[in-house]
Amino acid sequence: MATFLYRLGRGAFRRRRFVALVWVALLFVAGFGAASASAPTSGSFSIPGTEAQKAFDLLDKKFPGMAADGATARIVIKAPDGAKVTDPGTKAQVEKIVEDLKSGPGKDQISSVADPYQTQAVSQDGSTAYISTKYKVSGMELTDVARDALKDSGKEPQAQGLTVEIGGDALMAAPETGSGEIIGILIAAIVLVITFGSLIAAGLPLLTALIGVGIGVSSITALANVLDLGSTTSTLAMMIGLAVGIDYALFIVSRYRAELAEGRERDEAAGRAAGTAGSAVVFAGLTVVIALVGLAVVNIPMLTKMGVAAAGTVVIAVLVALTLVPAILGFAGRKVLPAGEKSKLFGKGGKGGKGKDAADPDGKPNGGTRWARFVLRRPVTVLLAGVIGLGVIAIPAGKLEMGLPDDGAQPVSTTQRQAYDLLSDGFGPGFNGPLMVVVDGDKALADQTADRIKGLEGVAAVTPPAPNEAGDAAVITVIPKDRPSSTQTEDLVHSIRDGSGDDVLVTGATAMNIDFSQKMNDALLPYLALVVGLAFLLLMLVFRSVLVPLKAALGFLLSVVAALGAVVAVFQWGWLGSLFGVEQTGPIMSMMPIFMVGVVFGLAMDYEVFLVTRMREAYVHGERPGQAVVTGFRYSARVVVAAAVIMIAVFAGFIGASEQMVKMIGFGLAVAVFFDAFVVRMAIVPAVLALLGHKAWWLPGWLDKLLPNVDVEGESLRRHLGDDSGSPEDPGKDRELVNA
Repeated sequence: MATFLYRLGRGAFRRRRFVALVWVALLFVAGFGAASASAPTSGSFSIPGTEAQKAFDLLDKKFPGMAADGATARIVIKAPDGAKVTDPGTKAQVEKIVEDLKSGPGKDQISSVADPYQTQAVSQDGSTAYISTKYKVSGMELTDVARDALKDSGKEPQAQGLTVEIGGDALMAAPETGSGEIIGILIAAIVLVITFGSLIAAGLPLLTALIGVGIGVSSITALANVLDLGSTTSTLAMMIGLAVGIDYALFIVSRYRAELAEGRERDEAAGRAAGTAGSAVVFAGLTVVIALVGLAVVNIPMLTKMGVAAAGTVVIAVLVALTLVPAILGFAGRKVLPAGEKSKLFGKGGKGGKGKDAADPDGKPNGGTRWARFVLRRPVTVLLAGVIGLGVIAIPAGKLEMGLPDDGAQPVSTTQRQAYDLLSDGFGPGFNGPLMVVVDGDKALADQTADRIKGLEGVAAVTPPAPNEAGDAAVITVIPKDRPSSTQTEDLVHSIRDGSGDDVLVTGATAMNIDFSQKMNDALLPYLALVVGLAFLLLMLVFRSVLVPLKAALGFLLSVVAALGAVVAVFQWGWLGSLFGVEQTGPIMSMMPIFMVGVVFGLAMDYEVFLVTRMREAYVHGERPGQAVVTGFRYSARVVVAAAVIMIAVFAGFIGASEQMVKMIGFGLAVAVFFDAFVVRMAIVPAVLALLGHKAWWLPGWLDKLLPNVDVEGESLRRHLGDDSGSPEDPGKDRELVNA
């Protein structure tokens, strides 16, 4: 494979105009398709195999149109202190809101507006009422006219002294995808300039990553409605595609510069960079693809489509790194080298001589070399410090509670949160999460079910059964005493289900959230086993070792559990919550653990492959285990650190978001990358390799014969090129460390 990638990279360098033209044409075609496609919707959401989903399917059959997934809104009106919403003046204002919605702008998207005085949507004390509005389309598909009309509906009553707030998903706008990425790109640019000491070299990974992400996201947008992908799919693809796109280009450019410093011709340096670092890019990309496609084991169509679409963007990033990056290197010439006499991190930009160390051109050890030597002197201390430190941080993960956020998790400054609180105060905490009990039977069964539910603990109110036209099914609305995300409400759902047969099903947003959380929890271990198992086999092919992949997998698990512990401490317990803008603690988003496993695993294996591949290359070419560790850090540590800092910056940019869910994802991914890159890969990995010595690279003979030889370290490429020079040994201190 290394020889093929060498030819591919050198060919792309030599035919750079043609290669660049092909990628620009692909970007144009994808962009044209995205511009021509209709706006993406929110995507259909279903949870196959759950009772809540079965109930929705039954509603579709027995109550046509009732289970439609159009947007909803609740306009909550509270009278001033001492007044009531039933007072004539207040009642006239509320009825005017109803009429304005029915006949005003955006009325064509409204399916119904309920008068609170006819639907008894008035609190017992008369202080609060709400207007239920249903739309024909989802919140993502609402026009600005309809959304503005909803927002403006309460302005006139507010001027008259009423409190008017709006809840529901109708105000849900399409997710903003600009600010977080822009902040990440700016920080990435700064890190790349510092790392490379050249504006051209720094701009190249950004340019190629943006081209790859542009093609991927545009393709997703063009196919969104055809494949029912949903608007959030492109956000995930953009986040991951930008991350790996910068990483992969960064590694290719770094290796290209190192080859130039060894005195190679430019086309030869591009070919060798693609044959060596490019091999690592291919296998690193495969680990990310495995993690994303593996989301299919959860058996939630929305997550499966999101994973496959994001995996497609990763494949594009790999192809860009192997072809477009060498082509643009051909256009850039030697401008990718530092502009001055020397770069702080990469040393002189001129040609090196035979035997001159491209990473340490002045003969002075760089930061990676010094750190590796430190770990080799104190491997046990470093290993214990890393493991114990992450273990302590992981302790809160044992108290993880999962759920899905609702309007109660919104910032207190938002109208959705204030509407939520007004409904809780006026109608009770459980009013924001009603349960819908669907009875597949006659009136007698429905009445019997309603009577039984009234006697259960945790029930605030039960509405009379509402039968369908055929009289063979009915719907009962149950109002819990406690808020939707509470354990008491979850216990109530289980109590209703446990005492009912197959013809009584519980659904609604609250029940759907409970089932979703349970399904995600049940899928976590199978997903983890699948992803880690396949990646273990893949890394075994790359490193020709049993213990190195095992160490990589265990280190990843440690970093992810520690990151989950940090998320629980901040977002569930509220520790340092004010520092990160956490206004409301509560259960952790249900998809957070699996999402973190998938995304962080792919990025963690990137760092593992790029760092340890260089060690493996040095070991195969004759260096002793300790020397190989130092060589790997000398050439790769600075690049891995730069890539990790960029990723942390990209994810941390989302911590400032107002949405609690986005804030949690940004914090969790940033912390996980920090733990994995700086504690696991940069500390625990070299400590373990130092303690294992030659055993780290042990592979049973029978297994060695069974596994195909993928030659990531480029031995076949070296033979093909007739280069037997091997890697220069670092005499003196490294040899003393190995022999000590």
